[in-house]
Amino acid sequence: MSQYKIEAGTGQHIGDRQEQQDRVGLFAATNAPGYMMAVVADGMGGKSGGALAAEQVVRTAKQLFDDFYPGNNVHALLENILNEAHTVIKLSAVSSEKEPHSTFVAMVITPQQQAIWAHAGDSRLYRFSGPNFVEKTRDHSYVEQLVEEGKILPEEAKTHKLSNILTNVLGSTTTPPYITFGQYDGLKAHDSFLLCSDGLWHYFDDAELSAAVAANSPRQASELLIRKARDRGAPRGDNCTFAIVKLVVPPAEVKNYTVQKMRRAI
Repeated sequence: MSQYKIEAGTGQHIGDRQEQQDRVGLFAATNAPGYMMAVVADGMGGKSGGALAAEQVVRTAKQLFDDFYPGNNVHALLENILNEAHTVIKLSAVSSEKEPHSTFVAMVITPQQQAIWAHAGDSRLYRFSGPNFVEKTRDHSYVEQLVEEGKILPEEAKTHKLSNILTNVLGSTTTPPYITFGQYDGLKAHDSFLLCSDGLWHYFDDAELSAAVAANSPRQASELLIRKARDRGAPRGDNCTFAIVKLVVPPAEVKNYTVQKMRRAI
């Protein structure tokens, strides 16, 4: 029997914006049993340009994951998603006269008890062990650079006047995006992951997120996090989008058979 089973769900709210420009997806691999993917994209750009870009990221992720087979390289898969989505977004910008951009964060769980993830921009992945926060991705943003250089404190980054400036996005016509990978081996029950746009993580600290995910099912955690994000963000709340993946103890096998004495054949 498997060491764990996967429970997953997504949450999304438009916030106080006129349009939902984030996209999220959870996929099973058509040709690779035991593999699953979660992906979140935060679109940016006026006149529905951001929604177009984020939609392209999720669509590309599904298309390439559908063509994934056991033995293929997961890192190469994630990098191909980033590059292909970036190319199509740039082409759509030319044809539609819009300026669409998008962030990208995605994770693949393998049958070998591995979690492999990648991101570009400020959409994040959090990893938890039970109720404890373990790690998160580092934003590709101007304020994150200031933090790393010691010019501002981490707690100052959220309220910094330039906190919305990203240094790495898909769709840029001047600078190609780069990708940052992460990996965790030895997955077990009670490990969990949260992939989210800044419309969620901006309103919580790490401990709050880990506690919400650990204490609830993905659906219950989604409802709780959206409600809290709305309370804290209104009346200027951003689009809020996320995926929760939890590894839980599989249910005990139920014996539903009885043993009967065999009769002698005549």
